[in-house]
Amino acid sequence: MSRTCEVTGRGTQTGGNIARRGLPKKKGGVGLRITGRTKRKYKVNVQKKRIWVPELGEYVTVRLSARALRTITKNGAYPTLLKAGIIKPKPAKQAS
Repeated sequence: MSRTCEVTGRGTQTGGNIARRGLPKKKGGVGLRITGRTKRKYKVNVQKKRIWVPELGEYVTVRLSARALRTITKNGAYPTLLKAGIIKPKPAKQAS
């Protein structure tokens, strides 16, 4: 299972670390020099959560990033999960 958020689609990104040495010029040195670049991974804070959806009357288990949890708190579980395509819209009641 990949480390991706089901709501935002965010996943692991690649980047790099830069190693520097030397004394800065303002402190009397000749300046900082880059002595190496290494690859690294920026991992998403993904958590498995059971979220109660009152409109459906049931729990939905999803893998969410911390950012998506904040979105659900702000906008509500049903609209957010519906927009992400995780749940299907509840059937409309027919008037008889």
